[in-house]
Amino acid sequence: MIKRKLEELFIKILMILATIIVVGSFFLIVGTIFSKGVPYMTWDMITKIPGGGFYIGKEGGVLNAIIGSLYVAGGATVLGLIISIPVAIFINMYLSGKNFITNVLRTVFDVLFGIPSIVYGAFGFLIMVYFGLRASLLGGIIAVTLLVIPLLVRTLDEVIRTVPGELRDAALSLGSTRWETAKVVLRQIRPGIFTAILLSFGRGIGDVASVLFTAGFSDNIPTSLHEPAATLPLAIFFQLGSPVEEVQGRAYASALILTIVVLIITVLSEILIKKFSKHKI
Repeated sequence: MIKRKLEELFIKILMILATIIVVGSFFLIVGTIFSKGVPYMTWDMITKIPGGGFYIGKEGGVLNAIIGSLYVAGGATVLGLIISIPVAIFINMYLSGKNFITNVLRTVFDVLFGIPSIVYGAFGFLIMVYFGLRASLLGGIIAVTLLVIPLLVRTLDEVIRTVPGELRDAALSLGSTRWETAKVVLRQIRPGIFTAILLSFGRGIGDVASVLFTAGFSDNIPTSLHEPAATLPLAIFFQLGSPVEEVQGRAYASALILTIVVLIITVLSEILIKKFSKHKI
């Protein structure tokens, strides 16, 4: 009895320490970004593109990187969903009785999810070279799409597996086709789809390695898919590499903007998840 109580006390202390470390690390990172970024946060930072001499401390902002990040992450998330939803449905609705094949596919996507983003950037660059594309917004979207597809597929796959099998059986017993049954399942997992969108958008907007050689960099806002596009992570990377203190401070301001964008997306997603959860069949 004493041994069991000691084990329980040890595990409890371990969980408390782990929670303190995780929460403390979060507030340390966010606190550092806020403390170093707020003094350099100005209206020009979010409303203007870089002016002449921006990277040596002169006027301008990172509006081009903000818009570019939204373009890249948003386009990759939409394209990734178009590809991932049919894959997840196929795995669960058409291969549900073939355990070996489904397990192999899930393992493949797990492996793809663990591959470093720089590999996807290199692969996207090879695709661009093969088709004669230059570094552009389109190249960045392609690379980030490759990056988020494994995440989307595995997230949607796990969400679909939470739908009771009786619901599928009931739909099939009423004469529904597998595709019609899949539409019923998709209606049930709408909150999970928003979660997948949040995760993929968050990973896409914060990644730098996959767009380093594919999206290029420009001080202008891209007006077409074939123009180079700046992103906030790349802007932060280049600004931190400057020896000018003013520019380094702007890097933390850019990081603060990125943090706020992700926070807004998170809050909106939570609102949408709660809204659609109330109207599930």
